[in-house]
Amino acid sequence: MSWRPQYRSSKFRNVYGKVANREHCFDGIPITKNVHDNHFCAVNARFLAIVTESAGGGSFLVIPLEQTGRIEPNYPKVCGHQGNVLDIKWNPFIDNIIASCSEDTSVLIWNLDVGEPVKMIDCHLDVILCMSFNTDGSLLTTTCKDKKLRVIEPRSGRVLQEADRKNHRVNRVVFLGNMKRLLTTGVSRWNTRQIALWDQEDLSMPLIEEEIDGLSGLLFPFYDADTHMLYLAGKGDGNIRYYEISSEKPFLSYLMEFRSPAPQKGLGVMPKHGLDVSACEVFRFYKLVTLKGLIEPISMIVPRRSDSYQEDIYPMTPGTEPALTPDEWLGGINRDPVLMSLKEGYKKSSKMVFKAPIKEKKSVVVNGIDLLENVPPRTENELLRMFFRQQDEIRRLKEELAQRDIRIRQLQLELKNLRNSPKNC
Repeated sequence: MSWRPQYRSSKFRNVYGKVANREHCFDGIPITKNVHDNHFCAVNARFLAIVTESAGGGSFLVIPLEQTGRIEPNYPKVCGHQGNVLDIKWNPFIDNIIASCSEDTSVLIWNLDVGEPVKMIDCHLDVILCMSFNTDGSLLTTTCKDKKLRVIEPRSGRVLQEADRKNHRVNRVVFLGNMKRLLTTGVSRWNTRQIALWDQEDLSMPLIEEEIDGLSGLLFPFYDADTHMLYLAGKGDGNIRYYEISSEKPFLSYLMEFRSPAPQKGLGVMPKHGLDVSACEVFRFYKLVTLKGLIEPISMIVPRRSDSYQEDIYPMTPGTEPALTPDEWLGGINRDPVLMSLKEGYKKSSKMVFKAPIKEKKSVVVNGIDLLENVPPRTENELLRMFFRQQDEIRRLKEELAQRDIRIRQLQLELKNLRNSPKNC
């Protein structure tokens, strides 16, 4: 996609990111120093799983989400691979099933009820770069260092679809909800960062290929099926771009960008039923900051003036009840997620009548970005992108003013005609 984004009207146009206070972060965690380009982190409604630094093979740490603050190194680790663990993914709505991949080129499917792997997938010829489950957990897609994109039946290990594209070197992949499509990020033949959209049942050619920018860090894609929002976060970047996905062309529309001075090593994502709907939170990242041994929650919030529950941004969503038990899923049964409403978790914010007045914070907002809150552009490319975003916003506002001027002239003419009509004489 062009780095000069096109704006469109959307209720998610002004979504902004909010970093959690330090006491709500996870501190003192020995995050792996492995340089493999992956998240090293996975989140469900109860636990946070992090790949840790260890000798003699791969391991990861599982921490209860309520255990924030300084983490003591006494939580159990899970070991099974012959090499370092590179990625872990919870099967989204199947109880206690998790997939892990390693430098040994294998994928292990774990049943945490028994604490051991129940299936090994060994169809890859090189190191696995990324994994993603589909909505009902019946499919697993992977990208590999052998430059192939695969769609796999995880219980049998059978490869259903396979793609090998020279024009788009695939690095990361994610299923797009129930759209039966995949989105990949990678590198074009000109070494620019690029995304591609695929039909999951036909990987012969991508539906679209769009360039993002010329930076070097790999792009991590995250998709929210409820809002149809796509988030792109670069390895080592401090920013997170977000877009809106549609089923028709142009398929992808740029919305806005969150900025932070701290680079991200990896990012985990909270399921929708774990969000704070009272704060209009629609997405939450868990950002790994290796140098500080810190995991930092970042909430993406839709600004709303009303105190009521916002049904338009919270449709029925997969809930906390698993669709299947591990034994049912391993036996070959498929079932859609059990949906729930998030309204029960809504708590109307009370007016703090007796709270001491808070000094109003000064801000300078340009194009939805607080210049006193966000870091300034660090490179010429960032400065150019901000400049063109502002130019597009100015152009849009001028067009709105021109339309209003036309409407005013039309109303003035109608009023004049009414005054001059015979009935008013």
